[in-house]
Amino acid sequence: MKTDMFSSLKVIHGAARSTALSVAVSMVIAAAFATPVSTFAATPATTAKTSKHAKAAKKPAAAPADKVSSKKAAKGAAAKTVAAADDDAPRASVKRKRVTYSSNGRHHSVMRRVAYEPRPPTVGQAFGLHDTPDALMLRSSVAYVIDQNTGESLFDKNSRAVVPIASITKLMTSMVVLDSKEPMTDQIEVTDEDRDYEKNTGSRLSVGSVLSREDMLHIALMASENRAAAALSRYFPGGRPAFLAAMNAKAKQLGMTDTHFENPTGLTSQNVSSARDLVKMVNAAYQYPMIRKFSTDHSYEVYTGKRSLAYNSTNALVRNPTWDIGLQKTGFINEAGECLVMQATIHGRPMIIVLLDSSGKYSRFADATRLRTWLDNGGDQPRITSADAGGSGT
Repeated sequence: MKTDMFSSLKVIHGAARSTALSVAVSMVIAAAFATPVSTFAATPATTAKTSKHAKAAKKPAAAPADKVSSKKAAKGAAAKTVAAADDDAPRASVKRKRVTYSSNGRHHSVMRRVAYEPRPPTVGQAFGLHDTPDALMLRSSVAYVIDQNTGESLFDKNSRAVVPIASITKLMTSMVVLDSKEPMTDQIEVTDEDRDYEKNTGSRLSVGSVLSREDMLHIALMASENRAAAALSRYFPGGRPAFLAAMNAKAKQLGMTDTHFENPTGLTSQNVSSARDLVKMVNAAYQYPMIRKFSTDHSYEVYTGKRSLAYNSTNALVRNPTWDIGLQKTGFINEAGECLVMQATIHGRPMIIVLLDSSGKYSRFADATRLRTWLDNGGDQPRITSADAGGSGT
């Protein structure tokens, strides 16, 4: 009799426990669906509140929530690192993640949105440059267009602002490499010293890869290959310190008074310049036939000693037959936003176009098209002038 009674109590106890577990799981799931998307960025406070509701079940349902939360935190950190990469790197975005939970032995899965941290503001945004109005409604906070032959300013928006320039830097890197007169057939090896230890970006050019100086220069200009630019600076007579000194000396020689370089790749916010200075740099780089050719190539393949790598241009406009581009360079880091400089001929008139701190991966190209359309129409809209025309910039 006692045995039967004990068995009955055991069954009742087990049923009660199962019911409590199901209720706790249901409350956790309901809370997850009711929570706004922005709170999914792994906040400990949210997890703690959810755990309180599951207390009655001695926290058996809180553990999966904690695991999901820690995975989100790891993914958020990974997305932040990826967002810092230059040019070809994917940007951080909102994605969906499949979450699995179990109830009464049955497995269920739902799709739930995971919100990554927003990209930090660019220097231009921090200084309010995007608040400067312009008739073309450009998404670039800095825009400057001049007639290459006469130097006449055709469009000016914050041209004196001093901002990070990202991989636009590589135009100066290329000029210093070519000015050194070192043999272009020399073999250059990528080492650990060429890794990006500031932004922690990756590269398709693995450590141990060996290319000629010419091939390194080609992919640095056309595809914005960072390790190629870094390796080129290391093989300069006197090493990288001498190379950086030569970059800043060249800028001074060209009259680029708002410009300073701290590395050869542009993967630092300390490489800064103004649109007016960059016009001088683009014009100087245009005098080098090799820079014109390499920067406007559509694609190029190299052999690293280990494998062949096919590279493509970071500028979609060079593949557009309606554009006549003589030189170009793109750039991106978080602090600089999307950047683009070009020499282009419009209606038989050579122009230099500078677009900095654009918001949106493709907006710099759209801004270039808006400017060309405006010039095609005779540029009869009011010419925009810089908000800080009388100052030294930010």
